Amino acid sequence: MLKLDPNDPFQARAIERLTNESTAWLTTVGADGTPQPNPIWFLWDGADKVLIYSVEAAKPRHINARPRVAFAFNTDAHGENVVIFTGSATVDRAQPSAAENQAYLAKYGASLPAIGYTETSFAENYSAAIVVTLEKLRGF
Repeated sequence: MLKLDPNDPFQARAIERLTNESTAWLTTVGADGTPQPNPIWFLWDGADKVLIYSVEAAKPRHINARPRVAFAFNTDAHGENVVIFTGSATVDRAQPSAAENQAYLAKYGASLPAIGYTETSFAENYSAAIVVTLEKLRGF
């Protein structure tokens, strides 16, 4: 289990990004072995897991077949502030839907109308709950 140390400057920066950023990148591996990075919305549990809601398409299939993933943030304009986690992912049918997840709605609910969704329609379209267990951190 990854335990981030808020007293370590780099790990504190990773904590800040997990806490405050709205978009990250999830990289899964396709059937042909090609990495498949996709921007995602996420909810960090404050420990070693992030929750992502996905359409029932490639990401869940990739994860079911090859659960090793990378979870990363954009760099700054100069290619600095690199924060990359590696870990494993599962499609977790026991998670509440996005419309039932109050913490997720608090983070993203106001953004849904701008992309053409209500809470209900988003939950219907992004019905696959993916839980990523963060195992290793690297970056600079």
